[in-house]
Amino acid sequence: PALGLFLFTIARDPLRIIILIAGAFFWLVSLLLSSLIWFIAVKASDPRDEPLQKGLLIFGVMFSVLLQEAFRFLYYKLLRKAIEGLVALSEDGCSPISIQQMAYVAGVGFGLMSGAFSMINLLADALGPGTVGIHGDSQLYFLTSAFMTMVLIFLHTFWGILFFHGCEHRRWWEIAAVVVMHLAVSGSTFCNPLYVGSLVPSYLLMAAAAAWAYLLSGGSAQNLRRFLLCK
Repeated sequence: PALGLFLFTIARDPLRIIILIAGAFFWLVSLLLSSLIWFIAVKASDPRDEPLQKGLLIFGVMFSVLLQEAFRFLYYKLLRKAIEGLVALSEDGCSPISIQQMAYVAGVGFGLMSGAFSMINLLADALGPGTVGIHGDSQLYFLTSAFMTMVLIFLHTFWGILFFHGCEHRRWWEIAAVVVMHLAVSGSTFCNPLYVGSLVPSYLLMAAAAAWAYLLSGGSAQNLRRFLLCK
């Protein structure tokens, strides 16, 4: 699905490709910074203290989420300046791409980079040593991880639309809602290996975020019905 989004909505437009790559870069920088801080915290703590190590892991995840959203805001500010520059350079005084389209492409960029790193971690685990489920654990690790990766890609896409809309119209509660949803989805992964506890809430939040983003983008129930009926 993520590859389909790229091929059918982004790949044919060079400007969208640039925005996507830049968005992926912003997400990558946020990950590197949060990983560095978590690594320093772990090295400075006692590795034999299991409650402390678990607390540091939770802190690392929450801090990473907040840093990702901070970089999403920085990217919005950068794209806002870029639109002003494109308007100044255009002959008709109009930007070749709208802020809504930028929000979508930026969200896909965040999601694709997030998914790529998730797949890298999965492939590294798949190489061994060891066999998944050999000690009685769930053998659905790779399958559920793939579904989780997919939902995160879509969520980042919808979050990008919601976040940019909130910034554009100064609706800070929309930005707060994105941050809360991101924290909730990331926090639900601590329910693993009880995968139902992470997958079900994540997909429910994805459905809610998709409907919300659809309405903010100008969609309506009538348009959706026409699309489903191919009218």
